[in-house]
Amino acid sequence: MAGRIEDYALIGDMQTAALVCRDGTVDWLCLPRFDSPAVFAGLLGTEENGFWRLGPAHSPEGGPLPADRRRYRGDSLVLESEWDTPRGTVRVIDFMPPREDATPQLIRIVEGVSGRVPMRSALRMRFSYGWVVPWVHKIDERTVAVAGPDSVWLDTDAETYGKDLTTYADFTVGPGERIAFTISWQPSHSRPPHVPEPEAALEATEDFWREWVDHCTYHGPYRDAVVRSLITLKALTYAPTGGIVAAPTTSLPEDIGGSRNWDYRFTWLRDAAITLSSLLRTGYREEARAWREWLLRAVAGDPENLQIMYGIAGERELGENELTWLTGYENSQPVRVGNGAAGQLQLDVYGEVTEALHLAHNTGLARNDYASLLQLKLIQWVEKHWDEPDEGIWEVRGPRRHFVHSKVMTWVAVDRTIKLIESGDVDGPLDRWRQLRETIHREVCAKGYDPQRNTFTQSYGSKELDASLLLIPQMGFLPPDDKRVIGTIEAIQRELGTEDGFILRYPTSGDDAGVDGLEGDEGAFLACSFWLADDLAMIGRVEEARILFEKLLALRNDLGLLAEEWDSKLQRQVGNFPQAFSHVPLIDTALRLTASGAYGG
Repeated sequence: MAGRIEDYALIGDMQTAALVCRDGTVDWLCLPRFDSPAVFAGLLGTEENGFWRLGPAHSPEGGPLPADRRRYRGDSLVLESEWDTPRGTVRVIDFMPPREDATPQLIRIVEGVSGRVPMRSALRMRFSYGWVVPWVHKIDERTVAVAGPDSVWLDTDAETYGKDLTTYADFTVGPGERIAFTISWQPSHSRPPHVPEPEAALEATEDFWREWVDHCTYHGPYRDAVVRSLITLKALTYAPTGGIVAAPTTSLPEDIGGSRNWDYRFTWLRDAAITLSSLLRTGYREEARAWREWLLRAVAGDPENLQIMYGIAGERELGENELTWLTGYENSQPVRVGNGAAGQLQLDVYGEVTEALHLAHNTGLARNDYASLLQLKLIQWVEKHWDEPDEGIWEVRGPRRHFVHSKVMTWVAVDRTIKLIESGDVDGPLDRWRQLRETIHREVCAKGYDPQRNTFTQSYGSKELDASLLLIPQMGFLPPDDKRVIGTIEAIQRELGTEDGFILRYPTSGDDAGVDGLEGDEGAFLACSFWLADDLAMIGRVEEARILFEKLLALRNDLGLLAEEWDSKLQRQVGNFPQAFSHVPLIDTALRLTASGAYGG
């Protein structure tokens, strides 16, 4: 059985990523890209679907041992796990070097610390998400696994042998001894990859992360949490194109044992735009420039057919399928690849993209004339379609509605474009769009607000609430001291808050339970809980905001990583992991609280 979601560490090379469990098992790795089929898919099935375990040897009855300690090496994505055994102490160093060519590598270095510790490596590769058993053989002392278009090469000085369709190595390490294992992916029709140099790669990987983190401009009291989140966001960026995945996994459930399982290995315009905003506010302009270029390529000359998400290179076809041979994480089925939400109408995306372009402009990112032209084209589309119902920020699979958050974000799109025109950088119909901005604002306040309860509602005519309404003051739609804003914040706390003070996205039971068209329940959505902390700080309840923020920080695993949601009943993380949409608002709230002076210690 796979570990708990929070038992995993992330390592990656900014083109793909692996999840390493606390017991030294790699249970998830897609090669060569984030969205490629997995070579290790044990996370979503069983060991038969692929894994790589490296740790102290154990008896079959006892099972693998969890590491006694683990950490990232400083501000890097190099993982160290240590085991204390009766024979001594041993360390495993796991990392993926940023690629200088097309060859992805996962390197694992075993280092003896004290005593002499028997070790075992068990490598079971299964291509096509655990479906295909490769042909494993040796070429010039190198082990290679081949199936169809893929080959994975294992290089190590340890002696290996095959048993039960698995490649093993049994060895012992003493103090100061180091034995390295490397797997490298290569197209099966290509020449073998170069023999790796693990020690040189380790040094280069640490140097890369050290230099990257040095660009961070945040030096407040929450620096450790902010830097770890920034590193995570960087790891979720596909370096060749600048596209940013929402998470490196698919089908980790929002409801353990349920069907709310989605593939997040794509670039949502919304998630990428808010990620861009956090990177810009912390000093990372190069990532912002790369994402803007990705956006321009993805949208191309067809802004009227803007999708809410694309592939990491800008692909448009993201058809959703189910992998029936995988049992699912803790029997949560189905396991999905691709995402059918790509064809939805989500009006809020226009606001998030425009806000990101606006922020890039205001922070001095070099002007791009086509980006300004694209912004004008998007608003021309919004002008014609803002008053239509849509599927909204949460990608509901029920009927379309007039979601209040969607309307607010169309207002944002128009407002930021007006500001661009007012700056003199582009020309546009100012008077007409000012009138449009006023029309949207007036309608939202009339149709999306319940005066009896003093709160905005999820959609026009609905009595239900939605945590996305917390963004109303953050987007500048209304000032924080407006009584309607304060009433909405307090209503969301009251009606969507869990016993431990976190926030649900919207009701999944009650009169309007069918809004998302799905069965089952879900956990508290972590982004929404960070938004609440932001709002509390904005309305002057800064101490309450700080307490909530630090409760949220305490939900991170021991390595500082967050999934999408928190299950208050099971007291565990749920959803895809690690999740950009959780780490971005963590950064934003830390910046806001630091600016307000509201922090402990």
